[in-house]
Amino acid sequence: MIKILSPYLPEQAVEAAFELIKHYHIHLKIVNERVTRHGDYTRGLDGKHVITVNSNLNPYRFLMTLIHEIAHLVAFQKYGSSIKPHGVEWKHTFQLLMLPFLRPEVFPSKLLPLLANHFRNPSASSDTDERLSIAMRMYDKVEKNSNVCFVYEVPLGSHFRAHNGRVFKRGPLRIKRFECLEVATGRLFVFKANAEVEIMTHYVVKQ
Repeated sequence: MIKILSPYLPEQAVEAAFELIKHYHIHLKIVNERVTRHGDYTRGLDGKHVITVNSNLNPYRFLMTLIHEIAHLVAFQKYGSSIKPHGVEWKHTFQLLMLPFLRPEVFPSKLLPLLANHFRNPSASSDTDERLSIAMRMYDKVEKNSNVCFVYEVPLGSHFRAHNGRVFKRGPLRIKRFECLEVATGRLFVFKANAEVEIMTHYVVKQ
């Protein structure tokens, strides 16, 4: 298992992560990318604890996702299955499980202050923390010819494709969100700055 984990995690986190997996008898599956989530936890009818994590995550996001899902398992075991999935019990458990990893041997110094702020009150998804999400992307493995970027990186007036395939034209920043026009319907939508999209460099507007 350590050999399997090593390519996906920061080097100094592999052994500790493996011990958690072994201690809680977790069946870990590393799967292809899913747009709607980075990972999940389920308990099968046979009582087996199954955690899946997307294979395309950078090592730091992979670690956070893995511990996020382990925190679900531990919180349900400690407090019962009636608790809210991302309620105070889960938040407290996630904080405790992540604490040993929040050190410079594991995370880059640029991320540590953002992580410290995030874990004061961890959210259901780190993607909702815009500053952390944008900083995390610096460590993603992005293909050289990839047009994937954040909405805030799309030039004003340029077109982009959302993950659902719909095409938008980027408009101005309105307070903390970007106002964008859906090309097919003419309707206005707002996007968070860290929404990942595909910029369309050669989009032709149909008359």
